[in-house]
Amino acid sequence: MSATEQVVLFSAKEVNQGLDFTTPIQKVLNSHWYVLGDEVKNFEKEFAQYVGVKHCVSVASGSDALELALRCLGIKSGDSVVTVANAGFYSSTAIHAIGAKPIYVDVEENTLTLCPKALEAIIHTKPAAIVVTHLYGQLANIEELVRIAHDAKVPILEDCAQAHGAKRNGQLAGSFGDIACFSFYPTKNFGALGDGGAVVTNNHDLSKCLLQLRQYGWSKKYLVSISGGRNSRLDEMQAAILRIKLPHLDACNNQRRSIAERYNLALANLNIKLPRCIDESYVAHLYVIRTSKRSDLAAFLNTQKISTDIHYPVPDHQQPAYLTESKNPLSITETACETVISLPCYPGLSDEKVLRVISAVTHFFQQES
Repeated sequence: MSATEQVVLFSAKEVNQGLDFTTPIQKVLNSHWYVLGDEVKNFEKEFAQYVGVKHCVSVASGSDALELALRCLGIKSGDSVVTVANAGFYSSTAIHAIGAKPIYVDVEENTLTLCPKALEAIIHTKPAAIVVTHLYGQLANIEELVRIAHDAKVPILEDCAQAHGAKRNGQLAGSFGDIACFSFYPTKNFGALGDGGAVVTNNHDLSKCLLQLRQYGWSKKYLVSISGGRNSRLDEMQAAILRIKLPHLDACNNQRRSIAERYNLALANLNIKLPRCIDESYVAHLYVIRTSKRSDLAAFLNTQKISTDIHYPVPDHQQPAYLTESKNPLSITETACETVISLPCYPGLSDEKVLRVISAVTHFFQQES
């Protein structure tokens, strides 16, 4: 098997090919207004309309979005917040930044997202909030999770950093819970040309709180009225770029899904676990398979000039800086972290490269059998 050109896991060049970024950037330069101007205002309006919510408040990053959203929900030092431990420590970072305590709950075998039965088993402990991560672009069983949470009067924060545009029955990720967070990091399905994030909600009071926290906690200029604020603002150039890209998001998600469908069909008979659901609830941010032969597979694909990565190898409760023993069983979480591996999947990935990935993965497992 010959391989001449590297098949990368993600290519910003190919993803953004054909988009005109020069015009919006020049427009911002000509305006001489670079922070909290018309581009941000218009982007927030357009993204709120896209998600199907009343309010969007843009911020400097997805990480800031998570922390500020938790603060607006009233989370404080010492509170307990439910989350999962297989999603890269991002929600845990925000929880720890406040001084709160993450309570890790296991995930479903099929989706690797928060398990409703596992949540129901601990909801009586009355956590202060629940973070639901739509991992790898797969919408969690969010309707059932919301039902459990709201019956217990616990707010739900959706982490949609990997799920822009994922939908079920016409309802989009970010519109189910009390509040939701997005990242616009360049590798995301809806990525800027640098860091950026947003928080969306239907709650006016939460929106007002976010507007204050992203700018020092001001109620008006130089008057700090609430604690926990910082400088966290999406800049005008990134907002302008995102406005150009938003109309293309659904088409790009369709391209990702199409590649995932081809992988699933071609690899179905191999001894690996594939993404279970390839419909509108999955936007294929990452195409993740599971195999006990992960290291050998990665090494073989590397010889074929095919890039892979592991999202994510270390569960949150086993991270050295925050090593803890979980009170709840996390067997599916831990097994997933030992077996997941991501294959190339992004808009612009050529048919030839998709076939190379399929051929190489198939060849590896046929050799092993």
